[in-house]
Amino acid sequence: MSGFEFHPTTRVIFGESCIDQVGAIAKELGSTRTLLVTDPGIVKAGYCERVKNSLHKQALEVLEYAEVVENPTDLQVQKAAEFARSNSPIDLIIGLGGGSPMDVAKGTNFLLTNGGRMEDYRGFNKATKPMVPSIGIPTTAGTGSEAQSYALISQDGTHTKMACGDIKARFRVVILDPLLTLTTPKSVTAISGIDAITHAVETFVTKTRNPLSQMYSREAWRLLNHSFEIVLSEPSNLRARAEMLLGSHFAGVAIEHSMLGAAHACANPLTARYGVAHGIAVGLMLPAVVRYNEAAVYDSYQELSGSLAERIEELKNAASLPRRLRDCGVEEASLPELAQDAITQWTGKHNPRSLTESDLLSLYKDSF
Repeated sequence: MSGFEFHPTTRVIFGESCIDQVGAIAKELGSTRTLLVTDPGIVKAGYCERVKNSLHKQALEVLEYAEVVENPTDLQVQKAAEFARSNSPIDLIIGLGGGSPMDVAKGTNFLLTNGGRMEDYRGFNKATKPMVPSIGIPTTAGTGSEAQSYALISQDGTHTKMACGDIKARFRVVILDPLLTLTTPKSVTAISGIDAITHAVETFVTKTRNPLSQMYSREAWRLLNHSFEIVLSEPSNLRARAEMLLGSHFAGVAIEHSMLGAAHACANPLTARYGVAHGIAVGLMLPAVVRYNEAAVYDSYQELSGSLAERIEELKNAASLPRRLRDCGVEEASLPELAQDAITQWTGKHNPRSLTESDLLSLYKDSF
């Protein structure tokens, strides 16, 4: 058995209404002036006010930045960092929402504490100065961003996804409150849920997997596979919502320690070129990727062998998600260019079966 390193540093709090602990937690972290990073939808849902009330009860000052958009770019992170600087000193950052607010919160931490631009931190551990403590509060079950030290930020103009990671950027505390996911629209539940399912499946077999990451992947799959169809048909089923949120988080922990694979490598060009939502894009590619990897890896693991690709198709159908690339406006003539983009994606390097540009083109054709 190969050696590995597993470095957990995040305190995780799970349970109904645990969001109300955020003020006390912020005080424990020594905060007096907090930056709350979120988006307009979360403000409308009332969750920002709830966080602010909890902070105010501890006599803590809070500044709200609620201009985060989906698939944030480096320029948008720059704008958030400028807001933070203009309201300095900031001694705590809270990311509240889906993956985008949490990624912007992490990106803001990079720029606020270390300066420069997001592209300066592309890769891992390039920040040389300490960062302020941060708290992640997901309101959707999907990205698992709260469990990861990477901020995924799109490069303005090219739409290339930059993975900017640093152990110091990890959230010091994560609050998992399933009640916050009850207001998630069905379409978001479907798209983010398939994203989380893809994370569980891919992390289980990457070249960089280890026994602990696989433990998280396996439990994530168990929870997500059991609860996904339930939350789609019974949106108010709190137990299923809780399982989805915890499964998404476990899959995020697995990403942090084992990375991702070909489905994500193929998905990023679809988002950049055609604006296909990330969750839809990975869901479109995952069955073909599972079949591609099956002979090399999945047959070795009874948990994910046999009818996995078919089960993923069933889950996609239950969510009424597109089944083929052509259903999303992708042109067949563009597949070679998509393959050229996909071969440059860092996630593909961790796929259990090596990939060539020709292999990626075949995956696109299979999914077309």
